[in-house]
Amino acid sequence: MKEIMLFIDGKFTPSSDGKTFNSISSSTGEAIATCHLPSSKDLDMAVDAAQKAFYNKEWSEMPQSKRAEILLTISDKIKERSKELVELEIHDSGSTLRKAKADVHNTASFFKVMSKVAASFQFEEQDQNATRAGFSINSRKYSPVGVCAQIIPWNFPLVMAGWKIAPILATGCTSVLKSAMETPVTAGILAEILAESGVPAGVINIVTGGASEGKHLVSHPKVSKVAFTGSTAVGAEILKNCAATIKNTTMELGGKSANIVLDDADLDIAVDGALYAFLYHQGQACDSGTRLLVQEGIYDKFLERFLTRIKDIKAGNPEDKATGFGPVINEKQFNSIMSFIETSKKENAKLLSGGNRITGGDFDKGFYIEPTAFEITPDHTIFHEEIFGPVVGITKFKTEEDVISLANNSKYGLAGAVWSKDKVKAKALASKIETGTVWVNEYHLLNPGMPFGGFKQSGLGREMGVEGMKAYLEVQHLWISDCDGRDQKPWLDAIF
Repeated sequence: MKEIMLFIDGKFTPSSDGKTFNSISSSTGEAIATCHLPSSKDLDMAVDAAQKAFYNKEWSEMPQSKRAEILLTISDKIKERSKELVELEIHDSGSTLRKAKADVHNTASFFKVMSKVAASFQFEEQDQNATRAGFSINSRKYSPVGVCAQIIPWNFPLVMAGWKIAPILATGCTSVLKSAMETPVTAGILAEILAESGVPAGVINIVTGGASEGKHLVSHPKVSKVAFTGSTAVGAEILKNCAATIKNTTMELGGKSANIVLDDADLDIAVDGALYAFLYHQGQACDSGTRLLVQEGIYDKFLERFLTRIKDIKAGNPEDKATGFGPVINEKQFNSIMSFIETSKKENAKLLSGGNRITGGDFDKGFYIEPTAFEITPDHTIFHEEIFGPVVGITKFKTEEDVISLANNSKYGLAGAVWSKDKVKAKALASKIETGTVWVNEYHLLNPGMPFGGFKQSGLGREMGVEGMKAYLEVQHLWISDCDGRDQKPWLDAIF
């Protein structure tokens, strides 16, 4: 069984008060790693190490090319250890083999893309429109925001760690990253990779923990920025905490995304896409398409194919490459999902498929829930609330005006999709959806060179792409006078 220690100031160290816990496989119920839980003293040491590293010339004056080289080395080392990372991600997070492979590949790709961004980014650029010869030269200068506290969720532990760490290295910030207690293992392996890749001591510190450890980091006076991925409720509490000292924040929060199928959609693709949209990783994705809005002209035909096709999805051991659907993360999440299912039944939502726990044999070792579909209206709870599980609500609509109203009838705005053979029409409709990402004839795919984040209560700021890098930078307007004589500065006469 692996031991995941604290990674502080470039060293792997046990918890100072000796507290540990076991990380449990969501599919077998067995312990896969012993993990060290940081004390307040450990967390303070991690923040101090990050602050010291931020002002250390080895890091603060490191050339862009060198930081880009480190990012590329990390990408290569993730690929070298991909088999190990895949196996650990399966057991730690309940990912299927296919999903875990994609996560490892995508994490390596993100570090590679950020290497290119870091190498080419202009940290100082003169604005030709604002500059006027004989008057002033005006430039924008981008500087790292400082010490960051970064908190990641349990659903995509390696991917989220990569999303948080790569821009730190690209910009020259430093960080204390806290992984979720449910899934601490691959972040610990990533710490080993960082140590081997030339990241100076203290630049990235990795610990794990729950709400109390997160609160300690968020409220730390030496932390300049907080980057959080998780629920909207927790994000709101973090924002309240950050308000006291006006901390810079990036919040990637919950979602209840609308997945729109128009009358002219390719049914074969749209049906599979709709199932993928809400069942990928057992629905434990913030951008899941859990509000399925289908136009009335194809509604009956779509529903018939949907309910036939849903039976083809194989639930089973996540290590089996034939498995497309695994367990939810733990008993707490299982109970939460089942509560939403029971609420929907009590509200007389029409149950179309699933709704029960999968039991028998190896299924009893994990928390498996049948892929579940209800026919709903905006009057039902699950039209509005994020379930974070394999549950979709299907709603019929008449016109495009109707579906825009339905899609935007949400406090969330993280993602969504439109399915249509007419891409011009689909794009026009997509532009009216109040959400950070909209796919046309696609779902869940992300481009590391493009921004990801939400409107409304789905968050603040963006991750990935140049926008994700700028989220870790402060911009300074640098004004240099180009009029050197006193007689060229008549504005000074305003006080003389």
